[in-house]
Amino acid sequence: MTSKPIPHLKNTEVSKQLIVDSEPFLILGGELQNSSFSSHEYMNEVWPRLKGANYNTIFAAVSWEQIEPVEGEYDFLELDRVITAAREHGLHLVLLWFGSFKNGLSTYVPPWVKIDPVRFPRVKLRAAEARDDLQTADILSVFGEGSMHADARAYARLMQHIHDMDRDYATVIMMQVENEVGVLGDSRDYGKLAEQAFSEPIPNDLVQFLRGDWTQMNQTFRSNFPHLDETSLDQMTYWKQLGGDPALIDELFMAYHYARYVNHIANAGKQAYPLPMYTNTWQKYGDEDRDQNAPLVAAGGSEPGVYPSGGGVPSVLDIWQRFAPALDFIAPDIYLNDYSKTCAKYRHRNQPLLIPEQRRDEYGARRVWSAFGSYQCLGTAPFGVDTVLPKDSPFTMHYALLAKTSKYILAAQARENDSVGFFFDELSADGKDPSQPIRTSFGDWDLLIERAFVFGTPGPGFGMVIQLQRDDFLLIGKGYQVSFQSRDERAHFTGILRFEEKDVEAGELRTVRLLNGDETRSGKSAVMPADDPDYGGFPVSITIPARTGIAMCQPYALME
Repeated sequence: MTSKPIPHLKNTEVSKQLIVDSEPFLILGGELQNSSFSSHEYMNEVWPRLKGANYNTIFAAVSWEQIEPVEGEYDFLELDRVITAAREHGLHLVLLWFGSFKNGLSTYVPPWVKIDPVRFPRVKLRAAEARDDLQTADILSVFGEGSMHADARAYARLMQHIHDMDRDYATVIMMQVENEVGVLGDSRDYGKLAEQAFSEPIPNDLVQFLRGDWTQMNQTFRSNFPHLDETSLDQMTYWKQLGGDPALIDELFMAYHYARYVNHIANAGKQAYPLPMYTNTWQKYGDEDRDQNAPLVAAGGSEPGVYPSGGGVPSVLDIWQRFAPALDFIAPDIYLNDYSKTCAKYRHRNQPLLIPEQRRDEYGARRVWSAFGSYQCLGTAPFGVDTVLPKDSPFTMHYALLAKTSKYILAAQARENDSVGFFFDELSADGKDPSQPIRTSFGDWDLLIERAFVFGTPGPGFGMVIQLQRDDFLLIGKGYQVSFQSRDERAHFTGILRFEEKDVEAGELRTVRLLNGDETRSGKSAVMPADDPDYGGFPVSITIPARTGIAMCQPYALME
């Protein structure tokens, strides 16, 4: 058979897009529980549920301990079975390499690595009650070259195997290198090798980067290190001389070394099979970043070491982008953070956005529309999808609508300022609205996007507006309405010229109904109703339920 083109990232006017089978591809993904992909027997029960929930790509872990249980002896039998099964079910894969690190720890390394701390040294942490005492952590030290080289060999062997068994099919379309790296339990590694590195002069390549790229650093980095300007760096030779918050200096130190470690592994894999590669990041949950509507939990926090210190969080994202060039981008896992703000932060330096882990509930599902519509997201993946039935997953409905309209979403993502995505959450218990209306502009038009309701309690909403042509707007989603206003100073009236419910067949839009009257609030707004709008006991049914969730609207203006 003829080999398919290797999946790759292609530049657009505003970002990059994933190309699969020579066409732009929107990842409608879901991540399995950590151990699910280690068993084809288990997965045989899961595949039909994944298809039924409208996923097109599954994020699945491959662990170092599974493929190299004995050093130098590789076992790919179970992996081949699950990759082949995914292919047979018409699903693509993003494989997650659980090598040296998973969730800031090293629990997925093989036994022969775990029991040899001399060859594979561990991170040392300061004891909380006595900071001079050191404790051995369940984390490989990035300062142990034996760990880095052994991991790189295993990952390169994995990539070569994927090339050999999947190159003609392109079932595997992307790779995640490690998982949520960083030191948990302290702001940095205090082992012997780490202490030696910390006592040495700051590496020249880092100094030159800070000096030469200072104005390009993101705002979070510059806020954390305001004293590291071009002149002060000339007087700073050692890490301890950097000044400022010691924990942030520790995080910078660890980020530099983690990035180089992961880059070495990614580069080894790319030499064997150059699929797109990224690493994911456990976020910190400070006041600036936390979703104010999300519950507080024990995991996370705002201090390095409470979250994995040295991972690619916004405060050191620039360091990762510079010192891990073999990675195509750094990706955020978004559970308890402000979703849209985090998306914006990870488009820094115009890197593409992918959300490889996120909430799997309705609250999380609504948010993917913002990622796809406003931040050119390559794809999203709620976590733990194999333990939810399709009928119980909100993503079943959301992904069905995204899949149906993906051709238009992908086209809009490749153009400058052609789409906006949004969501409206449930009202809070006290009746306050946590979601503000969206005001934006496309060419000749100002748009106001708000919840769609007349009587009763306003419900949640989500969607995307795409400008197809100058006066043609594609509306996707439910529970919102759009009002238009001409930006021309001569306009003395703006109205709706045509509003049509649409559906998609064979990738093309077709008209289902002509909409007017109640569906336009008597000509004032294009309404995309919710599935079950609240009538508030009003005796006239002027609020209609949603149907296709797709419509086309043409505004018009009268000029003086």
